[in-house]
Amino acid sequence: MGKTTGFIELQRISEVARPIGERVRNYHEFISALKDDEAAKQGARCMDCGIPFCQSGCPVNNIIPDWNDLVYRQQWREALDVLHSTNNFPEFTGRICPAPCEAACTLNINDDPVGIKSIEHFIIDKGWEEGWVAPQPPKRKTGRRVAVVGSGPAGMACAQQLARAGHDVVLFEKADRVGGLLRYGIPDFKMEKYHIDRRVEQMRAEGVEFRVGAHVGATGKNGISATRLLEEFDALVASAGSEHPRDLDVPGRDLDGVHFAMDFLPLQNRRVAGDADVPPLTAKGRHVIVIGGGDTGSDCVGTSNRQGALSVTQFELLPQPPEHENKPLVWPYWPMKLRTSSSHEEGCERDWAVQTKAFKGENGKLVALVACRVEWKDGKLREVPGSEFEIKADLVLFAMGYLHPVHAGMLEELGVEYDARGNVKADTEHYRTSVPKLFAAGDTRRGQSLVVWAIREGRQCARAVDEFLMGASELPR
Repeated sequence: MGKTTGFIELQRISEVARPIGERVRNYHEFISALKDDEAAKQGARCMDCGIPFCQSGCPVNNIIPDWNDLVYRQQWREALDVLHSTNNFPEFTGRICPAPCEAACTLNINDDPVGIKSIEHFIIDKGWEEGWVAPQPPKRKTGRRVAVVGSGPAGMACAQQLARAGHDVVLFEKADRVGGLLRYGIPDFKMEKYHIDRRVEQMRAEGVEFRVGAHVGATGKNGISATRLLEEFDALVASAGSEHPRDLDVPGRDLDGVHFAMDFLPLQNRRVAGDADVPPLTAKGRHVIVIGGGDTGSDCVGTSNRQGALSVTQFELLPQPPEHENKPLVWPYWPMKLRTSSSHEEGCERDWAVQTKAFKGENGKLVALVACRVEWKDGKLREVPGSEFEIKADLVLFAMGYLHPVHAGMLEELGVEYDARGNVKADTEHYRTSVPKLFAAGDTRRGQSLVVWAIREGRQCARAVDEFLMGASELPR
């Protein structure tokens, strides 16, 4: 694969980001894809491993060595075909996936992995630019009808695969636009929303029907009975995500200025989309505290800086991880190490092993956060004596993750069985739930996870549904 001695002769080429002072003035993407010759050189570095660990590191099992070789040989369209054979939406993963494939790359033993994510980004952008991404309508229709609830990456992937198999698919979304957290969770500066819109048009041409503003399991004007859907369709897929957030039960929780991240992030996406009458919650002129050190917290940091926050501080309950992992111990698995995102680089104070004890307010409005240092002792998290401190804050954002899917509504109406964590119980072979004809995929089944895992589960669930309806399936897993 690639150039035989490429991994020796050629260095990793990183994508170029616009300067911080320029990019924080707007919400556009600021990472430029590789040029043709750069991508070819990066593909040449693939070293034809006897065991390509990158493929096992990738949840959708992308055939990475093959498209690296094709890119090296500048066979762009063939590379796109190989990429699409395992991944319906590489423009999503090429922008927002943390790239576990690169952590598993054999060259990462020397801290110099092939830029797999940047090559993926290049291939799909090249495909759209050249007009190679086209609808793939089915050659025959089966006459079977499938409802998919939730239009995030799992629901979109599942719906697209089922439509290509010839089923009549209706995708239900409670929001006013398709995309789930891709639309209203991921900031535009990480992924602009025209990427979703292009795929929606492709899927419409393939036969998928989209119904937005349709809240399955809710009552009222936009509510739709989940029981009725189960009766009207031959199969129903629950892929509505994991939206029950972790909360903090501490004094002052009800003060004005304490919000979940998902009360905050979608509003800016709506403003960028041109929506009118968006609630005025912003970080402008405020001292912002973000509680939670993951990707959602990072998104809150980047958005707050663009909105004009006076200061941004991010707290994490766990200790600060090491800057470099122990490669002989953890490779090729995803390592626990310190990660600094582009949003952190734009301006943010970060602190670890910090626990929030209370919020202070005046006239019902948040003015400060009270916290302390913590440490693990005898397997328990304990407060460090005398470590309590107070920090000015007039906007606190909870970005501590999600416990499980929302149970109220569709899931309670259908009476599904849950696993020990509160997710919908279903295995990864058949994706069937305890309710006949009901399947579950993505974060609804596995809990909060990565977009690449959602796409994998959506594809596998589609195959399981196709087998259920037809007795056999030619869809890939």
